[in-house]
Amino acid sequence: MGPVANVHADTLLIVGDSLSAAHGIEREAGWVALLRERVGDAHEVVNASISGDTTSGGAARLPDLLERHSPDIVLLELGGNDGLRGLSPQQMKLNLRTMIEKSQAADARVLLLGIEIPPNYGAAYTDAFCGVFRQLSEEYAVPLVPFILDGVALQDDMMQEDGIHPNAAAQPIILDNVWEKLGPMLSRDTDRSE
Repeated sequence: MGPVANVHADTLLIVGDSLSAAHGIEREAGWVALLRERVGDAHEVVNASISGDTTSGGAARLPDLLERHSPDIVLLELGGNDGLRGLSPQQMKLNLRTMIEKSQAADARVLLLGIEIPPNYGAAYTDAFCGVFRQLSEEYAVPLVPFILDGVALQDDMMQEDGIHPNAAAQPIILDNVWEKLGPMLSRDTDRSE
């Protein structure tokens, strides 16, 4: 067994919605599949994303996922569907807070993947919604990707016809947005294990 016993491939668990479930494109073209390619055998990537999921759905599913996969890092990419349905930002915050706390209690570090919504519901709702991610990042000292679709949203050549979901061409940009915060988390793991 010798050296093999020291090899530890961190498990990355992505709990998200259609943006991480590769809705409308080939699953292999999605940013999570591209992440799997980028990290290779160094890390196990588990994609537990479901199109249409909300923060309440994610919060309900998370305990079983934590028990089943024992992740080292949990990437939380939820909230977009809460916003599109006009659900309460306070409830969304409570659900995400629960997910952060449960992940940390299971000895997993958290990366929060934020989303912005169009101003359809008015400035007050939009500001409250977007503020949730920043507030939780500060409160729990977890890294935050402020807007996972930065450089993609509102770019016609990057979006599917529905104007909501990014197309295959957008996925490498989404991965780069995530990698900006995830990369340092993974290199810290490498430093620790050496």
